[in-house]
Amino acid sequence: MTDTKGKVVGVNGNMVSVEFDGTVSMNEVAYVKVEDSSLKSEVIRIRGNVAQLQVYEMTKGIKAGDVVEFTGDLLSAELGPGLLGQVYDGLQNPLPLLAEKAGWFLEKGIYVDPLDKEKQWEFTPTAKVGDVLKAGEYVGSVPEGPFTHKIFVPFYLLGSYTVKSIAEKGSYTLKDTIATLTDEKGNDVKIGLSFKWPVKRAVNCYAERLAPTETMVTKVRLIDTFFPVARGGTYCIPGPFGAGKTVLQHTTSKYADVDIVIIAACGERAGEVVETLTEFPELKDPKTGKSLMERTIIICNTSSMPVASREASVYTSVTLAEYYRQMGLNVLLLADSTSRWAQALREMSGRLEEIPGEEAFPAYMESYIAAFYERAGQVRLSDGSKGSVTIGGTVSPAGGNFEEPVTQATLKVVGAFHGLSRARSDARKYPAIDPIQSWSKYHGIIAQDKVDFCFNVLKKGVDVGSMMKVVGEEGTSLDDYLVYLKEEMLDAVYFQQNSFDAIDANATVERQKYDLDKLIKILGSDFTLSDKDEARTYFNQLRQKFLDWNYTEFESDDFKKLEKEIDDLYASKSGKLTVEAENLLKA
Repeated sequence: MTDTKGKVVGVNGNMVSVEFDGTVSMNEVAYVKVEDSSLKSEVIRIRGNVAQLQVYEMTKGIKAGDVVEFTGDLLSAELGPGLLGQVYDGLQNPLPLLAEKAGWFLEKGIYVDPLDKEKQWEFTPTAKVGDVLKAGEYVGSVPEGPFTHKIFVPFYLLGSYTVKSIAEKGSYTLKDTIATLTDEKGNDVKIGLSFKWPVKRAVNCYAERLAPTETMVTKVRLIDTFFPVARGGTYCIPGPFGAGKTVLQHTTSKYADVDIVIIAACGERAGEVVETLTEFPELKDPKTGKSLMERTIIICNTSSMPVASREASVYTSVTLAEYYRQMGLNVLLLADSTSRWAQALREMSGRLEEIPGEEAFPAYMESYIAAFYERAGQVRLSDGSKGSVTIGGTVSPAGGNFEEPVTQATLKVVGAFHGLSRARSDARKYPAIDPIQSWSKYHGIIAQDKVDFCFNVLKKGVDVGSMMKVVGEEGTSLDDYLVYLKEEMLDAVYFQQNSFDAIDANATVERQKYDLDKLIKILGSDFTLSDKDEARTYFNQLRQKFLDWNYTEFESDDFKKLEKEIDDLYASKSGKLTVEAENLLKA
């Protein structure tokens, strides 16, 4: 706490105006004293000797003249061992501990330490006395779940530091000093297993920022093959309510080729958050066979909580992601949904009486969204290892309107767009990513010429399908009808995927390449079919065989048996490859 104090002179929803005497900084944390509790808040504007604070609690009971104490600290997250497996609110309060302390109906003004200060951690030193280190380099490590958790020189220490003393190998708590460093002026600095870092400041203690070129495999065929996401890249999933955003995120978090998953439930409905909290501990990690929660952190902030804390949850989650990236780990951050965050910005902007932008969103909303996504990236650390933060944000535009400001602001900064379609979700075609509207700037796991070939089949088939809605099936030629059937088969057996089947949901890179080659052989072939009825029956049989094939373990006996049945069915109608398809499969 500093000596600066103030008094409330106005209350407008969750914004409080405070007249102060002393020094106050932007984004400084302050506490509003109300009866027996202190409500955490953040300075968002300063004009003269009056500061506007956004309060992270319900403001009921605050009145003019109430005392406000300024801390001199920025809104920060505590970084150290013990974060994995936790469920926090936006202010990094562990929700299970809050429930123990306050019951199921959380009271305002109650705050709990983010990390267990009494737990013993087995520390192994790696630095030696006399070593010269700087911020972001590590002095030792402790085991945390399946990972080696590195203990860093705190990110806020500038310049070079010489190790004066370091603890021996053994058990220590977060309260213990594990090293003493000496700065360039001869001052000693004691460090422990944890430290704090401002959430609105990006962590930049790395040697080099790298271009995101490696594909982050999600095991979702439609994403990996056609709309890939790069490790260290960004992508967004806009879509109407009920289009399957949450299930797609759960599938991605379970099977994606990353080390750690962080989920920021930012202003989502309580029902969806409860579903996440109950399902994740039960989900098995395909890599380890243990609970998925062992490598997951959930930042939980429902729509019924104060809107200001939505902003805190977004920044807290990305700070934790950057912290684990500093250890050379690959982190996936799923923010659900950034639309709720934008609504919180709009509400606060209105209370500040700022000039509104489009649809009353603040004019600076685009800058805020861009700054959030720019904290993603792949980096090379000072020891030569690589780490990455990949950010995937869902957007919930009203009525699925992708022209609204939040979606448009997001599309300007992300590297891939997975737009969910109401028509596809209503038709139970999941994942409901619209293959016509969606796009990606990243390179995927499949050769681009094969992807282009499939897109060509898709677009031609969609055109024929649109024409058939006008002239009917009888007004369509057999050749056009075959194009339509091939597009329908591509959609049914490759685009669509069962998230609730352990085999179909977990499509490995080898499986995707093998399946697509088999599919290109069919899509790029001419068949001896006499009429549309025969063609429809034939492709329905082929499609069903393929669907059954998707549910078999790769290269198992059942897999080989069904593959032979598909090949026999293909040969039965004199399937003959076109020159284009033949050249593709040779490559």
